[in-house]
Amino acid sequence: MSFLLPKLTSKKEVDQAIQSTAEKVLVLRFGRDEDPVCLQLDDILSKTSSDLSKMAAIYLVDVDQTPVYTHYFDISYIPSTVFFFNGQHMKVDYGSPDHTKFVGSFKTKQDFIDLIEVIYRGAMRGKLIVQSPIDPKNIPKYDLLYQDI
Repeated sequence: MSFLLPKLTSKKEVDQAIQSTAEKVLVLRFGRDEDPVCLQLDDILSKTSSDLSKMAAIYLVDVDQTPVYTHYFDISYIPSTVFFFNGQHMKVDYGSPDHTKFVGSFKTKQDFIDLIEVIYRGAMRGKLIVQSPIDPKNIPKYDLLYQDI
């Protein structure tokens, strides 16, 4: 289903999307088209994109073609989903140490829709961090990796 969503293939295209998406949540899915978990997430994103078109713009970003952002957002697991609103990086408290991105696939379409609605409402009120509405059982668990400490 990843062929249904627009792809950003360079740093310039990602920069342009971040700067030009106004009054909507910008959803950037970092991953690879051939990865099975990315394909699962892409299926959810593509099925919800029309329902969320007034609230969100969804793009796929290949981690191999945008190493600057892969490094900047410390993307060590794929898929990782990053959110912006009016050029501001939106953080979400998932109950994990990392609030900068969602790692893994959403369990259901409704989890993703609920998250976008919470980010959108919080951003419209000027918040830069919001509390995740997703049931903690539906949030993938992973260990943070620290190198050179």
